[in-house]
Amino acid sequence: MSFSGFDPSRVRADFPLLAHEVNGHPLVYLDSGATSQRPQQVLDAELDFLTRTNSAVHRGAHTLAAEATELFEDARRTVAGFVGADEDTFVWTHGATEGLNLIAYSIGNATVGASAALALRPGDEIVVTESEHHANLIPWQQLAARTGAVLRHIPVRDDGTLDLDAAASLIGERTRVVAFPHVSNVLGIVNPAEALIALAREVGALTVMDACQSAPHVPLDLPALGVDLAVFSGHKMLGPYGVGGLYGRREVLEAMPPFLTGGSMITTVTLDRAEFLPPPLRFEAGTQPVSQAVALAAAVRYLDELGMPAVHAHERELESRMRDGLRAIEGIRLLGDADAERVALVAFEVEGVHAHDVGQILDAQGIAVRVGHHCAQPLHRRFGMTASVRASASVFTTDADVDALVAAVAGVRTFFGRESAAAGRGSGAR
Repeated sequence: MSFSGFDPSRVRADFPLLAHEVNGHPLVYLDSGATSQRPQQVLDAELDFLTRTNSAVHRGAHTLAAEATELFEDARRTVAGFVGADEDTFVWTHGATEGLNLIAYSIGNATVGASAALALRPGDEIVVTESEHHANLIPWQQLAARTGAVLRHIPVRDDGTLDLDAAASLIGERTRVVAFPHVSNVLGIVNPAEALIALAREVGALTVMDACQSAPHVPLDLPALGVDLAVFSGHKMLGPYGVGGLYGRREVLEAMPPFLTGGSMITTVTLDRAEFLPPPLRFEAGTQPVSQAVALAAAVRYLDELGMPAVHAHERELESRMRDGLRAIEGIRLLGDADAERVALVAFEVEGVHAHDVGQILDAQGIAVRVGHHCAQPLHRRFGMTASVRASASVFTTDADVDALVAAVAGVRTFFGRESAAAGRGSGAR
């Protein structure tokens, strides 16, 4: 047990997939930054809905439809509350990528009435960071191309932190949108959201936060943080694929025009025109991921029962153990090794060995990590590489998992005939 009240071994027992062996070894799953595993409680919630209540929501007058709608809206209240939000400020999406595209396209559609204040014109500026996941970069590139706006970026320092001095000089009177990741999916550093939001607010710019790598790991209160819009994905926070959330300040959502149009988001339709529902339903055209939403609510209830402060503390200990262990190995370069607020996610390079080869060696020992550019090519270019190895933990990760990773990495360079690695030093770091 890492600290009082939280036992990762007991938590691990709730995740049936983790009992499996891979290549003859007990599975060490360190790829939660890409997708986390699901506890039995979440699997049961989705199966129970599909076998007892499955029906379309917000339509139909029969009993199942009413029960499904009640569960769907209860899930909205639960997941919205998990990030401190009210239910009418929470939009279901199919994931963070859709949420970010929804925001970018909605701004692009803003032309008349209340939405006109959101419209971009040639010469307006969108500010992003050098550390963006492609999902929070490409939609802004495309919006800039459609509107004539200029895309600018806040640089990342050598230690992985954002250059706030540069941010202060970049964010000015022309800035209309500031988009940033709360936590980099490569560096694991918690970015200074309050400072970025304050800079944007001074010039009246809209703030958009990618919370995919923070929502499962740190306590969040999005309204208190003051961000205008934020997104996250269910499958990275113990929930299912195909569902996510978009939080927006009420007045911002009310000003935003719809992105997708169709059924379930209208009040009146004639052959010539349509009138739209208020948020959040205005942004939920078509059939929603109902069973996935119910299961995501079960996931956040699970996290709430563990306690997000306890989850964060547990993962900080894992991060420290992982970083210290990897630092002690000869020939390891950690990306963004700043002494900063972090989650348990570490990306690194093994000198002289390609990341994909490292991944194969680890996989042969039952250790699952992510290798490649992690959908963050500009950030990897910033650090002069095309690919890295990323290990990322979750609530079910144990000290033994981290020690297995460190010991395996210590042997990688020796396996490839590079200079002798300090095998054993990493695993003995603590």
